[in-house]
Amino acid sequence: MAVMMRSGAVAAALLATLAAASLFGSSMGASPAAFVKKTVAAHEIVIFSKSYCPYCKRAKGVFKELSKVPYVVELDQRDDGWDIQDALSEIVGRRTVPQVFINGKHLGGSDDTVDAYQSGKLEKLLGVEKKEDL
Repeated sequence: MAVMMRSGAVAAALLATLAAASLFGSSMGASPAAFVKKTVAAHEIVIFSKSYCPYCKRAKGVFKELSKVPYVVELDQRDDGWDIQDALSEIVGRRTVPQVFINGKHLGGSDDTVDAYQSGKLEKLLGVEKKEDL
């Protein structure tokens, strides 16, 4: 009886894991391209990044200046990061990081993000007021 209960608990845990994988689009449940599209659609700001990349840190810093918290996918910390990066290449035509999305639309990389911030375009896209330079 204990073995049956343990097997049932293992099966339930496996089903929960599979359900979560398909819900969140991991490589177990969805294609990398589907994961990218679902993630971009689900969040106001998405940054596909690598944790050690100075350009990624620069792009993330822009949102910190705006007091906005982006949803960040650190590709170097995921088993399927390489596949997601390949999917990004197919979707936006660039394999480099960061790749920034605002309200479901591709903004670009680090330079594009900084340029949009400096020009005021980013604030308009996000509906926030730019902080005055001191």
